[in-house]
Amino acid sequence: MRILFFGTSSFAVPTLHLLSKSSEHDILGVVTQPDRPRGRGRQPGFSPVKQLALEIGAPIFQPEIVKSPSFIGEVQKIAPEVFVLASYGQIIPRKLLNIPKYGPINVHASLLPAWRGAAPIQHSLLNGDHETGATTMWMTPSLDRGDILLQRSLPIDPDDDSDSLTSKLSELGADLLLETLDRLVEGSCPITPQDDSRATYAPSLQSEDAVIRWEQSAEMCRNRIRAMCSKPGAFTSFAGRRIKIYTAAISVETNIAPGTILSIEHDSVVVACSDRAIELREVQPESGRRMNASDWARGIRIKAGEKFDMESSSV
Repeated sequence: MRILFFGTSSFAVPTLHLLSKSSEHDILGVVTQPDRPRGRGRQPGFSPVKQLALEIGAPIFQPEIVKSPSFIGEVQKIAPEVFVLASYGQIIPRKLLNIPKYGPINVHASLLPAWRGAAPIQHSLLNGDHETGATTMWMTPSLDRGDILLQRSLPIDPDDDSDSLTSKLSELGADLLLETLDRLVEGSCPITPQDDSRATYAPSLQSEDAVIRWEQSAEMCRNRIRAMCSKPGAFTSFAGRRIKIYTAAISVETNIAPGTILSIEHDSVVVACSDRAIELREVQPESGRRMNASDWARGIRIKAGEKFDMESSSV
């Protein structure tokens, strides 16, 4: 198939990689978001998909707006048979969606209609789900509402966080996409409308989503840490200074006031939530590096009985 690929984040990389290795498919071009300033120097940085596109020698398109007449004209000229989209970052207009013969196919990191939207992996973890999966679907101008083609489920391990789950789902989605293309050519691919009554939504993450709320249960606090581990990073504050929490484990039952530090252990800091405590394992203090939580606590001489700032529950 003659394919125009749309993708930006690391989730899309395995799909593009598999397509580039397939002798049955020809990548006509890779569409990714424009280079954005990154890091402390705010220098333009390439998306993970652009980096791979450069390595495989694929033509690269980076339109600011995909509905621009100039970009639509370019796509019409190269005449792709199918669009493949995975974590691209813009809504594709109908005028573009109508171009490919086999249609536009999206790889989504959930079992639709669950978790429609930009952050399905994080919301699945926040919700404490035990299962997720990947879906291939027809693209429509409405967000993640197209007919389902294929789905494959994946159990969520108790130790999964957004990084590990993204890695697993990106590989699962890549395999599912190639199977979808094969079955479309064969004429054996099912098409199933979504049940809108079962839909849940996963909007883009905001800074307030990352705030640890100690008055919640230990499971909810840990789920937030798991969901936000890489970006933006779950955080709280101590003595007025922000601290990110990267890993934690649920500990003993407690009736101590939420946010209270119960003890400083060899490799963790134990903090009370509403029902149980959690052990903070890896943290990053403001303007500091990631480190063992107990090293951070001992470094600033924290004592049992001190509390994290509860006002950090609002941003």
